[in-house]
Formats: sequence, structure tokens, C-alpha cells
Amino acid sequence: MKKIAVLVILIVLRSGVEVHAQLGAVFQKAKYEAVKAAGKSGKRSNVVLTGDSLVFAENFSAFVPGATATSFKSNGTATITTVAGQNGKWLDLRDKTIYKFSNPLHYPRRFTLSFDIIAQAEQVNDIAPLSFGFTSDNSVRQYASNIGTYVQLHYYDTNQVNIGSNKPEKFVNTTFDLAPWINRPLHIVLSVDGERMVVHLNDVKLVDTVLFSTAAAKNFYIAAPWEYANGSRVLVSNFKVQDLGNGTK
Repeated sequence: MKKIAVLVILIVLRSGVEVHAQLGAVFQKAKYEAVKAAGKSGKRSNVVLTGDSLVFAENFSAFVPGATATSFKSNGTATITTVAGQNGKWLDLRDKTIYKFSNPLHYPRRFTLSFDIIAQAEQVNDIAPLSFGFTSDNSVRQYASNIGTYVQLHYYDTNQVNIGSNKPEKFVNTTFDLAPWINRPLHIVLSVDGERMVVHLNDVKLVDTVLFSTAAAKNFYIAAPWEYANGSRVLVSNFKVQDLGNGTK
């Protein structure tokens, strides 16, 4: 009788493990389907999932042109618009304006942050430098550029890109031809692994180095150009933050 009882207990425990595993798989699939459905339905695309997955997404599909993007805050305006010849909706970056996520994100140790830039202009040097990166606070009380850990695109120099950090102090001057990317999307990927950051512009790696101090607070920002000439402007969209987990990607 004791042997039978032990056997019954083992069967029950094994069944419980299998059921738990099945439920876990169902839950993971449900999360994926929810993200996919949100993107198709045009509802707010901001999502927070755990483990090797999407942490945040925003393509402004929930906003009508002319509306204010509530997912971003700034010291000026955050207006959504469309771009002739381009899909989707875009955040129009006003001159002398800094933009940050309305709700600070809790970034994992390993993650990527990606987005697209469209610089509209008659010629590349109509646009003053644009900078983006991570800073220690989420305040937008005043405009500032090249703060914290930053990437600066020097449009008016046509091909200069400055990448640096205040803590630790580091400065890298490199080149990327910006002229061919006028009036079409340029894809940006910032890959962070602890203190290191890799910067890709349209799949071209510009730097892979230590740009953060240990346990540094990270708040993403975009500092619009100080000025535009001849009706030029810069717009951004398709933001994604993805948790890379603890493995190797």
C-alpha cells in the first residue's frame, strides 16, 4: 500500500509539473499575441513585458496628426504628423527642444533601444546637430544637448558623428555620411551591456566602448537641433526597447 501511495504521489507531482510548463507556454504565447494585436489595431503600442522581450514600443499609431504625443514630454511641443512618401506617423522635433519618455523606464542590464530618424531638408547642411542618448534624470525643464552619454549627428558637417560621455569622460569623433539619409529613414540602434554601449547607424557600427559609470541611472533623451534652415526639420518614430536577458545575442 505504501508503494502504491508513493507511486500515486509521483504521478500527481509529474502531472503538476507538466501542467505548469504548459501554462507557462500558453502565457508566453498570449503575451506575444497581445503585442502583435496592439500593433495591428492601432492602439497605444507602449508595452512592458519581462525577460528577453519587448519593454517599450511607440510608433504613434494611436495619435491623429496634429495631436500631442503623451508618451513623450518636452520643454516645448511634441506634435505628431505624417511625412509625404513615408509610412506611419512621426514626432516632429521642434528646434531648441529636448524630449524624454513621459514615464521613466527601468532598463535591464542588457538591452537595445532603436528608433528611426527622418531629416527633411533641401540639403544636409540646412540642419544643425541633433543629439540623443541617456542622462541621469528625466527632467525637461530646459534644453540641453551632449549630456550624459550621447551621440551627436553633425548634419551641417555632412559626415561628422560625435559620441561621448560625461561619466566616465570619453569622446570619440567618427564619420558617417549623413547626406544620403536626407528625406528617408535612418535606423538607429543603441545596444547597452552594463557599462558598454554599441552604436549602429543603419547597420554600420560606429563605436563599441565603455560609456556609462557603474550603476548609472539611464533616461533616454533626444535634443533637437538648435536651428533649422530653409524649412528643414527632423522627425522620429518606431521606438523599441528590448530586454536582451542574460545570454549572448
